[in-house]
Amino acid sequence: MCFICNLKTPAAGAPPGVLADPSPRWQARRAFLLAAGASAAGSALAQVDVGSSSGWRKLVPAETLETSARQQFTQVLAEARAKGALAPDGHPQLQRLQTIAQKLIPHTAQWNPRSRDWKWQVSLIGSKQINAWCMPGGKIAFYTGILDQLKLTDDEAAMIMGHEMAHALREHARERLAKSQATSIGLSIASQLLGLGSLGDAAANLGTQLLTLKYSRDDETEADLVGLEIAARGGYKPEASVSLWQKMQAASSNGSPSFLSTHPSGANRILELEANLPKVQHLYEQAAKG
Repeated sequence: MCFICNLKTPAAGAPPGVLADPSPRWQARRAFLLAAGASAAGSALAQVDVGSSSGWRKLVPAETLETSARQQFTQVLAEARAKGALAPDGHPQLQRLQTIAQKLIPHTAQWNPRSRDWKWQVSLIGSKQINAWCMPGGKIAFYTGILDQLKLTDDEAAMIMGHEMAHALREHARERLAKSQATSIGLSIASQLLGLGSLGDAAANLGTQLLTLKYSRDDETEADLVGLEIAARGGYKPEASVSLWQKMQAASSNGSPSFLSTHPSGANRILELEANLPKVQHLYEQAAKG
């Protein structure tokens, strides 16, 4: 008799409608299902604590900024193509990055529901620059310098990609733009709520500022931790986040890589990452099990 049939069988001598006690087999199965459900529910929640996104970003229309980012991304790729520096489809390093992105993208929507509609794209540009970025709307670029000079493992490359994705998901560029433009042109939050469009105009004319934008220390911490979790969920080793920034520190002693001009290195960020490794270790282990 199957466990379902056993569950539906009336107990001996019991009034109609009173069922037999579940078999030990069913009790064990039920306990397993409850445990699995609880585990899945817990894993679906964010494991790192970065708080809510800044309200400043709401002063700049997301659609406007994403449109500007697409235009700038297209321009950057066109310039790289003209120089013969844009990696073609089928390039091994580009395929490597695309594989990493495919594993990370499914875990982005919990950080920003808009990302479900983003047209994610990954490109590789031939350059000695130690640099990588992700524009609003999911446009990602890596430079060959960051892969080659730092000799990145897949796990370390995933940490960089997760970090850059996190900047876009947490809308740090949108927040930075709102704050800088509101300060420079003297706009108040109240004026924006009344419908003045100056910040929207600024977003539309953003241009190359997206590639040189400097984030705050809080932005960097958020990107580190959110990127760490996204990469762990994608099946990449959390401890690679620490080895990555150790390599960044070593690179900074030999100059000032482009990446570090907008993503300053430091011992504090390594300590912060190390403190959060236990929070995401089980996510990595679950992903590693498939």
